[in-house]
Amino acid sequence: MPKLANATQRAQKLLLEALKSPENLPALPPADWELLLRVARRARLLGRLESDLSRAGLLGDIPPRAANHLKAARNVIEHRKTLVSWEVNRIVWALKGTQVSLILLKGAGYLLAGLPPARGRIFADVDLLVPEDQIREVEDRLIGRGWFKTQIDPYDDRYYRVWMHEIPPLRHQERGTEIDIHHRLLPRTSHLKSDPAPLFAAALPLAEPRLRVLAPTDMVLHALVHLFLEGDPDEGLRLRDLVDVHDLLCHFAQQPGFWASLVARAHELGFERPLFYGLQHAQRLFATPVPVETLQNLASAAPLWPIRKLMEGLINRALLPGHPDHPSRSTSLARWLIYVRAHWLRMPPILLTRHLWFKAWLRFRGVRKRVDLAQLDLKQQ
Repeated sequence: MPKLANATQRAQKLLLEALKSPENLPALPPADWELLLRVARRARLLGRLESDLSRAGLLGDIPPRAANHLKAARNVIEHRKTLVSWEVNRIVWALKGTQVSLILLKGAGYLLAGLPPARGRIFADVDLLVPEDQIREVEDRLIGRGWFKTQIDPYDDRYYRVWMHEIPPLRHQERGTEIDIHHRLLPRTSHLKSDPAPLFAAALPLAEPRLRVLAPTDMVLHALVHLFLEGDPDEGLRLRDLVDVHDLLCHFAQQPGFWASLVARAHELGFERPLFYGLQHAQRLFATPVPVETLQNLASAAPLWPIRKLMEGLINRALLPGHPDHPSRSTSLARWLIYVRAHWLRMPPILLTRHLWFKAWLRFRGVRKRVDLAQLDLKQQ
């Protein structure tokens, strides 16, 4: 067991040091490069390492085999950037003639706004925030122009539309790219506030008049809400998402009054606790320069000492990637507990229990009816 813990800590330290001090990577022993690349790939941060080394002009100073892996990651990322940019272009085309304004969230927003987190970041899909009263219009327009509803159970379809903060994802028939259309940041049933009106009011326009991104404070808070309340029981919290937060904080901190407005906005939206956890771990892992006054102003958001210590341990285990050859049961447990916590905050206990029971019953009975069965042939082509 001590050997396993030491191996895991070594892998995590390699990745964190590489992210904080990429200028030291040329001196990394060749034997450590294989482990670093494997851990970085698991954390989806290979592209970030390549970007850091390229910007410093050091890509030619590392072992050629390692450089080849990083260049391959860069090529994938550049390809995905092209796909995402084109998908946004096609969404704007599909909504031509409507009065709908779209807020680009997460990766697509970082990319189109030219923000630091887009650097070396892998892009999966396009996330949109749309006023709830315009969701149906946007969905119908997109379906009429090449996108289709993904195949899900009728129960899941209703679950999305009645309780959640988004509708079921849409996928393009030819490109296979996916769109997630949100009308708020958290489910209607969430214990935390999730009124989207302030987000739309403060959103900033992009070059394309129909497109906007969240205001700086809202962008940071959304990244933290996504990190801590959208956990995956298998993957855990994504270190890549905390890297996004670090980049956003360092970038927006150059704006006068940013830190004070960030705390005030968190209080207004009810996101003080995610902000507290986010700043705490960004500062600890990446030495993010958070002002002492900001942390003091968030002191009231900290949980009681026993809960705080428990959450520190769980988040640390769930956030950092494990050793690729030595899976840890304690890490799996931490990720599962974080996942349960996220669901507890997203839904009232009675509704959550009923939902989980019904899903288990469906699986037990083998009931997997699908909606939009006419689209089955699309996957067979």
